Amino acid sequence: MAPMQTGGIHLIVCATLATLVTGPATPAHAERDVRLPVPPAAQRLARPAVQQPARPAAWRLALPAARRAVPAVPARAAYLFDPGTGTVHLSKQATRRMPVASLTKVMTAYVVLREAGLNDIVTINAGDVRHAATNDATAAALRAGERLTVRELLYGAMLPSGADATHALARVYGPGESRFVAKMNAAARSLGLAGTRYGNSDGLPKPSPGYSTAQDQAKLADIALRDPVLRTIASTRRHVVRTSKVHRAHVWTNTNKLLGKAPGALGVKTGYTRAAGYCLSFAADRDGHRLIGVILGDTRADRRFQTADRLLDWAGDQVASEADITEDL
Repeated sequence: MAPMQTGGIHLIVCATLATLVTGPATPAHAERDVRLPVPPAAQRLARPAVQQPARPAAWRLALPAARRAVPAVPARAAYLFDPGTGTVHLSKQATRRMPVASLTKVMTAYVVLREAGLNDIVTINAGDVRHAATNDATAAALRAGERLTVRELLYGAMLPSGADATHALARVYGPGESRFVAKMNAAARSLGLAGTRYGNSDGLPKPSPGYSTAQDQAKLADIALRDPVLRTIASTRRHVVRTSKVHRAHVWTNTNKLLGKAPGALGVKTGYTRAAGYCLSFAADRDGHRLIGVILGDTRADRRFQTADRLLDWAGDQVASEADITEDL
């Protein structure tokens, strides 16, 4: 594993005001520090020697939101961007390689959807159940002998973060864990996730959790949300599997507390291990923009949701402020 990197928060604020004076914005992939609350471009606008035309009231009202400081991010790493424009709103240790716990299951679901049919039937065996139990992992409460579709098992893997469901899918579509993990790493390379290497299909510590970065996981979330099946699953708050002749009834609740609370929230995935800390991959649609973020290594379970909610509101204000300024030009 690569050495841990250190550093502070690097923030890129989309300031249309600055663009008007200084030219095109810094490319989305660049990271730089911005001193708030008054950007240098705004200072130059205030100089008496430069005569500026009068602006409508909406222009002035938009400025406070654009200048507002980024919310505090206590987690070890975080990343927030707008894939539609390429704008990076927040980057804190975003390329630092670290375990990402059950965020790993997003790649597992991505690979399964390219290997399997949604209506394929998978029979749960004792090894799948034992895998979750012996590793003290979250489970979808599956029992040996149950037969469920791939679609249902994807809900079981993503909503309650069931390691039993994930193990069954990897076992069948590797076939076997090691071959399935090889497919995950091949997919990571093809998607350009250079800071990512998976060690298993569920992110558990054994045999190896692998590693990724906040930036890579945000890119993966963007790709996953483009798939209508994954987007539907990731944004579902509660899924019911009714009893049948081949399986019991199951009720799975999404562990992502942003759903139903943060406007436009789309999921994506939660995760926790002792080594990884509390992790969250999240997204929301705001004012015609999709905002996607990742928080890694928080020390408090609920704080990751609170931080994500504040970041979405803050970035949404940046988007709205920019739209107001553009409209009034």
